[in-house]
Amino acid sequence: MKTEMLKHDILIIGGGSIGLNCAYYLLKSGREVTILESKEIPKASAAFGNAGQIVPSHIIPLAAPGVVTSALKWMLNPQTSAFGMKIRPDAQYISWLIQFARSCTEANLKRGIQPMQRLGQLSASNFQKLIQEEKFECHYQHNGMITIFKDEKTFEAGVHEGEMLQKHGIEIEVLDKNRLHTLEPILRDDVIGGVHCMGDAFLNPSMFLKSLHERVRAMGANIFENTSVIGFEIQNGKIKKVKTETQEFEAEQIILATGAWSSMLARDLKIKIPIQPARGYSVSMSAPKQMPRHAFTLGDLHVAVTPFGNILRATGRLEMGEFSTTPNQIWIRRLENFMREYFNFDDDVKMIDSWAGLRPVTPDGIPIIGKSPLHSNLIVATGHAMVGLTMGPATGQLVSELVNGKETAFDISPFRLERFYKAMSF
Repeated sequence: MKTEMLKHDILIIGGGSIGLNCAYYLLKSGREVTILESKEIPKASAAFGNAGQIVPSHIIPLAAPGVVTSALKWMLNPQTSAFGMKIRPDAQYISWLIQFARSCTEANLKRGIQPMQRLGQLSASNFQKLIQEEKFECHYQHNGMITIFKDEKTFEAGVHEGEMLQKHGIEIEVLDKNRLHTLEPILRDDVIGGVHCMGDAFLNPSMFLKSLHERVRAMGANIFENTSVIGFEIQNGKIKKVKTETQEFEAEQIILATGAWSSMLARDLKIKIPIQPARGYSVSMSAPKQMPRHAFTLGDLHVAVTPFGNILRATGRLEMGEFSTTPNQIWIRRLENFMREYFNFDDDVKMIDSWAGLRPVTPDGIPIIGKSPLHSNLIVATGHAMVGLTMGPATGQLVSELVNGKETAFDISPFRLERFYKAMSF
């Protein structure tokens, strides 16, 4: 079967949160954009069924001091563990795990915290502008996120972390039990306090991504859904062709924004992108009569809970090394039970939906945003882990600035792919 050759200005591989945001900002800059997505947009996005929290307060990289010890302790209590890991005899996966463990240092924390803070603040600002200018209806609320606690020790640790965040420009308020229950009377009586990150926000992620998808299409993007990339043709350090089953695409500039699947496509490009999938789950409940007004994190369990419209959703769990998006029903039921342990629900509140998605995680817990070290016309934008929704608009702006040869909003060298090359042995 003869394939058709199509020529384009900008070709974005991946139609999730990062890909759509890249398309939006590139279209705004006057570029012509084509998107290739192997599944259906926006359901393919790892953010589609998540908690919808916009959290510029999440400036601590996933690979931070104490994470390995905490993960091992959590796994000793599998019924509530926020972390799970599938062991498989795969050299690349084992190498990634070793790199991650080695990255859980004070040095990595110090290296990552400022660029993560800048990325988060830019994204929070861009969210407000984008939603206001485009008049998206997505239950957007900008009143902060409250991490709530039942256990005194974890509350104290949460307050300590909040104090550290304050030193990096994150506005927080520590809430005692009386203040917290005045703000949110739906909480159960044994919830003893919280830490309110005032600059955070939340929205319905599926509604936002659907609106962004529609807006990008209306702005002129050519979108090919259910179109998998099967290979590349490279000449003299330039990607000449992107191949699918039925067509071949040629583009001036290519953006790789394929999330958890980035490392697979990277093999054909002869570059190393150390991404592993981390499966997470969400449970959506029907609205209680007294709907909470804020987004939450259950600090004792590392579970996010968000209200939007007539839905209250919980999202949790980080399962490394698992490419399946089939929800584990044991964990779905546990998430529902966790919600009931923290909130006073009416008798008729019930689960209405469940979901599982794959977050793309780098060994140092910091995203990859930058030009390919081996290709003159490739930019990589991936590895955002649990904050792909949060960091989407900032990443889109930065990629647009790179493509157009403009100075980026801030120094993005900490996000460069090359930082991994000395560490990788595969």
